[in-house]
Amino acid sequence: MSAPTPSNAASVRTTSGSAETWRTKVSARSSRSSREEHNQLHVEYILVAEFSIDKGPTMEHQYPNAISGDEHMLAELMLPDQAHVRFQDWTIFFLHKDAEQSEDQMDPTGHAPLIYVLNLVNTKHDKEAKRGAKVKAMAICTRHSFLHIYKPILLLALEEYFKSPTLDTLAELFTAVNSMDLSPIPRLSIFERQVLAASDKKEMFSEKFDEMVMASPNAVVHQIRSPSAMGMITASDQDGDLRPTTYIDLAPGRNKVVNGKITINRDSHEFETKVVYNGIPVPIRVPVAVLPETVGDFSLIQLITTFSNPHSQNPQPFALHPHLTTNGPYTHPIMVLVNGLLTQKRIVFLSHGRPSGDVADHVLAACALASGGVLRGFTRHAFPYTDLSKVDELLLVPGFIAGVTNPTFANHPGWWDILCNIDTGRVKISSEIKISGQSDGATIFGNMTNMPGNVDTGDNQFMDDILHCISSRFGEKAVRARWRDWIVRFTRMAAAFEEMVYGASALWIGHEENHVIRGHGFVWPDEQTKIRDLTANMTRIEGWRGSRSYHAYVQDVQQFYMAKPIKILDLHHHMDRLRSLRMSHEDSGKIYTALKDYIVEYEEINQLLCVIPENQGGLFPIAVGLFHPVQRVRFAVVELLERISTHMAGRHFFSSLNKFQRLAFIRLQQEKLNTVESPSTGLTMAGLNIGGAVTKS
Repeated sequence: MSAPTPSNAASVRTTSGSAETWRTKVSARSSRSSREEHNQLHVEYILVAEFSIDKGPTMEHQYPNAISGDEHMLAELMLPDQAHVRFQDWTIFFLHKDAEQSEDQMDPTGHAPLIYVLNLVNTKHDKEAKRGAKVKAMAICTRHSFLHIYKPILLLALEEYFKSPTLDTLAELFTAVNSMDLSPIPRLSIFERQVLAASDKKEMFSEKFDEMVMASPNAVVHQIRSPSAMGMITASDQDGDLRPTTYIDLAPGRNKVVNGKITINRDSHEFETKVVYNGIPVPIRVPVAVLPETVGDFSLIQLITTFSNPHSQNPQPFALHPHLTTNGPYTHPIMVLVNGLLTQKRIVFLSHGRPSGDVADHVLAACALASGGVLRGFTRHAFPYTDLSKVDELLLVPGFIAGVTNPTFANHPGWWDILCNIDTGRVKISSEIKISGQSDGATIFGNMTNMPGNVDTGDNQFMDDILHCISSRFGEKAVRARWRDWIVRFTRMAAAFEEMVYGASALWIGHEENHVIRGHGFVWPDEQTKIRDLTANMTRIEGWRGSRSYHAYVQDVQQFYMAKPIKILDLHHHMDRLRSLRMSHEDSGKIYTALKDYIVEYEEINQLLCVIPENQGGLFPIAVGLFHPVQRVRFAVVELLERISTHMAGRHFFSSLNKFQRLAFIRLQQEKLNTVESPSTGLTMAGLNIGGAVTKS
């Protein structure tokens, strides 16, 4: 559960009606200089709690500074219910920095960044202990949302702490994790992160790593995949000798020889390093492109299958709610969950028979599901684990997403709007949920609600596609990419809805009169389809417009617009037109020509690659222009593809073109070179059809 965090005030305060409704202010007993130093650390605090038969959960040690305030609350979060009946359990919760007194850099919403806490609980059977067992928990507090990288280190550290329960053990762990050098990780732009996150190519932006290696002498140790980097120590590592290694990875296609040394091709999605703890080198893989609301190593596939299988076998109708049941009483439960997240409903994940770590994973996966790496505002109000003693504080937080293991929550529908029972795989809408009044959009779309087919939002077809991906073993990345596409589609439809209802939208910035080609936003084949889609999604869009994620996205749209190098053209809109519409040769020619004229520089190509992800065909809609009837347009496409083929990331997109397209590209390249205009006649070799050149159209 989101918990108190260190600040400069040793007081406890609860406020209601704000985004930080339940936040406890506590003191870190540290000076301003130590706070600034902590901002540079990977791990800021290490906590140890123990379950005492006489006192219950108690805080045993805190390092490097003691966190005063409500320590008992922290200890309860670190020792979840029924922890003593399991050998091991993981929990995750968040600390909210005091935004009023913190000097940290604020996030775009004006809040201090969250502190993520990874907690491990172990039960050791001991005949000399009361009740024959000792239950201890150790937690790492970090600013990194990819906190799962610390799991192997935490396993070793807690085992060592059972042997030596002293502050020296914590000091050794603190020093080890903060000695990890992440400086060689490439610093990617917003467009580069999106391209890398959406790509399966392991060498995407690999040149960025090489640049960091050249800039940082220490980075060579990380990038040369020696045995020590893989968790083994050799004599050369101990002696400091850089003799060639004899380690060979038998994985096919991964090895290559560089300067007489065998190295392994890197996966540019991850940065591989190591942490030496207690003499043991622990391999660490740090994700390079981290999207918003992505915390830990959750699985969307697990979340979707948990609530899809019971529905597929025995569908049960939901009580109708305008925001939630967008496809009627048999709306897919995952879509009910996503609608609840988008419209800021109170959501509880419940499991009585599973470890609290499984419940926390479902909560984190739900946040990422609704975010799609695009929207924000979910994890800040998420409580991956909480218990019954904190229900009063929980209910003060609007639109929370909480994970619990106490079945009492199921018997109190006033505490939640949506209950997701992980044990049964069923989603339930509360009988006490509030129904919103008539929306502004109803005045425009109200008379269209009886149009045939308007209630079909396409959600059922989309879920069928997702389940097909899962059953066909496309993998986690493919599922995440499809959900990202769905969220992007939803936000663009919301922008069109606002423009139709209110005359303008805060989700789109620009002036079409300044565009070289008119048109922006989502693309529909005709006006009737547009009206049907907006009518079907009306209540969901209206519900989202009043949520935190909507207002955060408005800010993100403004920042993204400022970062865009190309503002004179809506690339997403026109690429969608090429993908989905049957266009005239004149209209498509204008788009291809404009792309050639305005996509020249490195970051401009990155902006283009963001709107043509590989799972949507990549460069295919552009490559179709190689067969345009007008030669000038064909040559423009060739010139554009030439720039993309030499681009750091674009070359991977270019390599995905099929042989037919690549042969056409090579042929047109040669034709373009041979097309030399004669000064006297104005004729070209192509025009004269010399050497088998194609006649100019």
